[in-house]
Amino acid sequence: MDDVSIAGALASAQKQMGKAFKSANNPHFRSKYADLASVMDACMGALNDNGIAVIQPLRETEFGRNVETIFIHKSGEQLECSVPLIISKNDMQGLGSAITYARRYGLMSLAGIAPEDDDGNAAAASIAVTPPERSWAQTITDELPPNATDRDKASAIADALCAQFKRKKTAQQLNNEWDRRLQLIEALKKFTDLYEKVSDAFQIRLEEFGVKDEVHYE
Repeated sequence: MDDVSIAGALASAQKQMGKAFKSANNPHFRSKYADLASVMDACMGALNDNGIAVIQPLRETEFGRNVETIFIHKSGEQLECSVPLIISKNDMQGLGSAITYARRYGLMSLAGIAPEDDDGNAAAASIAVTPPERSWAQTITDELPPNATDRDKASAIADALCAQFKRKKTAQQLNNEWDRRLQLIEALKKFTDLYEKVSDAFQIRLEEFGVKDEVHYE
């Protein structure tokens, strides 16, 4: 393999890379995820050993702010990818969380690594839902047209979950509702935007009760 070029060096590095272990806890999603440190542990040593340095600057473009992930090879060649910066909370904590998220996904994408249990495979897997939850969801989807797609059905369920959160009068009731609907919420992971919509609705309602706890998406 020609490791004089960045392509050859990256190919050699990828043979040495491991998986990004899901070692960080996300209390709101009751799950584990591979944080930035785990992703760096999985690939940085292999990249550096093969003459590839990594920088991740924040850049302003006409389309907004992005985090650029740039692999710089000792030959002078570079590889780049860009992840848009989406800030859910307009303060430094929100900015920091968004930058960390973008750095993590940019590095995984450019290095070609995945978490130990890939999110895409998990989303595609069939998730067992208990009969009561299936019946609750069925009453919602039965109101849709016969040609409704899986996404249409998931969107209707997401809207219903958000409405359920708004009806709760205490933080304890809200948390109980999250736990009770957790199987359906987990099933929405196939559609990331709908999953995040439900999670955001939960977080906003929680803050209305005076409970503040930052949510970090996987």
